[in-house]
Amino acid sequence: MKIAIGSDHGGFRLKQSLIDYLKKNSHNVIDAGCFNDKSCDYPQYSHEVAALVSKKRADRGITICKSGIGNSIVANKVKGIRAALCYSIPQARSSREHNDANVLVLGAAYTKPAVAKKIVSVWLRTKALGGRHARRVKQIEKLEMRRVL
Repeated sequence: MKIAIGSDHGGFRLKQSLIDYLKKNSHNVIDAGCFNDKSCDYPQYSHEVAALVSKKRADRGITICKSGIGNSIVANKVKGIRAALCYSIPQARSSREHNDANVLVLGAAYTKPAVAKKIVSVWLRTKALGGRHARRVKQIEKLEMRRVL
């Protein structure tokens, strides 16, 4: 699977750890930045990950900042993106099963690397359930088409 991953300085170390983990598990990784732990602004990196997924240049995306909140706001602005901020394995599983989330958002301040790897592993393996959940995802897609000013 091709995975786009990005972070700001607050998520840089966790991102590097996850890149190694993903590569060891035979995933193709696109590093969308940042490329060091110097202070930077998260919106450009979260947007880049979401754009790569939206344009089908990556199958899924992972974006990381200190809390995850800012990155989830940014990623969800991109058409076709269903970004889910997950701090636990059950949340990661549910985000895929119920919402067919295509971008995983992690908060580095609240997620230790060992837990993040388990979250990522479950998130990547979990399939969308379909059924009533697919109907709801379609509703989200229709709402996305109605741009409210």
